[in-house]
Amino acid sequence: MSDLTHFDESGRARMVDVSAKDVTTRTAIASGVIRMLPETLQRIYSGDLKKGDVLAVADVAAVMGAKKTPDLIPMCHPLMLSGIHVSFTELEQKSGLKVEVSVKCNGKTGVEMEALTAVSTALLTIYDMCKAVDKGMSIENVRLEKKQGGKSGDWSRE
Repeated sequence: MSDLTHFDESGRARMVDVSAKDVTTRTAIASGVIRMLPETLQRIYSGDLKKGDVLAVADVAAVMGAKKTPDLIPMCHPLMLSGIHVSFTELEQKSGLKVEVSVKCNGKTGVEMEALTAVSTALLTIYDMCKAVDKGMSIENVRLEKKQGGKSGDWSRE
């Protein structure tokens, strides 16, 4: 388990001590997809849902999710996030939406978990706001796309 940093020498889970690490600019981009009936997607864009503007609420939910990550993921450090960008792309052919979130900070540890949590929170919010008209929606492919900065360097799915 020596390469798994969240375990001590006896195999117990721990929060990694990052006090000796340098502060660097760190960025992570994550994405995920929610598939739905074409009528549901149309209702999102026409604003014809009782709970309100689905994408505006999902945007705010993504930001809140990123900021609350250490409250949800036990070994995550609280971070001073310097930027969160949320985008939605319509997937006409597959009837759904792709959510992409970029998170940035100047810190001693990365923001991958914040980006992944933000995407998940946005997708769950879309589901919550549309479930009255489409309980069959599916959330898929929540994943890290890219990370920059830190000791381990840059990484990209491409």
